[in-house]
Amino acid sequence: MKKGILLVNLGSPDSPTPKDVKKYLGEFLMDERVIDIPLIARAALVKGIILKTRPKQSAAAYKKIWWEDGSPLIVLSERLQKKLQKQVNVPVALAMRYGSLTIKKGLQELVDKGVEEVLLFPLYPQFAMATTETITVLAEELRQEFFPNLKIESVPAFYNKPDYIEVLSDSVKRHLESVNYEHLLFSYHGVPERHIRKSDITKSHCKIDGSCCATPSKAHEFCYRHQCMEVTRLVAEKLELPEGTYSTSFQSRLGFDPWLQPYTDRTIERLGKKGLKSMAIVTPAFVSDCLETLEEIAMEGQEIFHEMGGKDFTTVPCLNDDDAWVNLLSKWVDRWEGSKTTA
Repeated sequence: MKKGILLVNLGSPDSPTPKDVKKYLGEFLMDERVIDIPLIARAALVKGIILKTRPKQSAAAYKKIWWEDGSPLIVLSERLQKKLQKQVNVPVALAMRYGSLTIKKGLQELVDKGVEEVLLFPLYPQFAMATTETITVLAEELRQEFFPNLKIESVPAFYNKPDYIEVLSDSVKRHLESVNYEHLLFSYHGVPERHIRKSDITKSHCKIDGSCCATPSKAHEFCYRHQCMEVTRLVAEKLELPEGTYSTSFQSRLGFDPWLQPYTDRTIERLGKKGLKSMAIVTPAFVSDCLETLEEIAMEGQEIFHEMGGKDFTTVPCLNDDDAWVNLLSKWVDRWEGSKTTA
């Protein structure tokens, strides 16, 4: 049975214009696993409010980070796919959950090459409803409707895999070798607190009370908050960071519902007000740099820090197409190809 790999990232507008951004945001925000409220209410919120104002603002943000050859997220993901393809013996395709580079197109590309068994690889270290789950659910729906003879196996969250932590830690260390910083902030993309509770397979463990994430539970297999906290803990341990010199925060909240805290922008503000003069930020919820890392953190975050009196603000790039990351993916693919054991 011929095998193939489908790497899946979040997606991007086709261009940084309000028209294309509106189309992209409409697809993204109407996903029931992104804004998980009833359809009528979701449509009223997204189409009646958000899409009337947000596209112009987001387009301006995209223009700040747009590269000559396209969206950074797409370009970096394509580089990753091409590098990985050179190292493995099975076809590697790339898709996005939202936008023009669809999962259906990615699956069709593999099927056209004779692939009968696909390793679906969501490019997210941590599980979340709005990332891993929406990808796997859509892929299965597409399989049933268009590719009934195709077998799809999904890579689970790899946030705590020792070899991933080693690659991530080495990247952080390398990029901060010549940087004098007082505090390292681990900033993860935020999700509404209700997503954490909805993903709790025990229906009782996740209380988001400061202790449940550190208490062993089956719920951690699908707990985004725990998995983020664990990445911070493991990397800090690997790098031997002194207690008090690092912390965790969550960025990119939307709406008025409670989201995971502390919030990144307020954390940066608080650190600046405390008199911190130099800080660094790493964003381990992303494997590819994108709007949230290049504009929200590297630009807006730096501006907040400087306004609060801070001086040196350093951002650590995502793994992107780093050779060590590509080598690790290659190892995982080879392992799956040889023994059906995923990462």
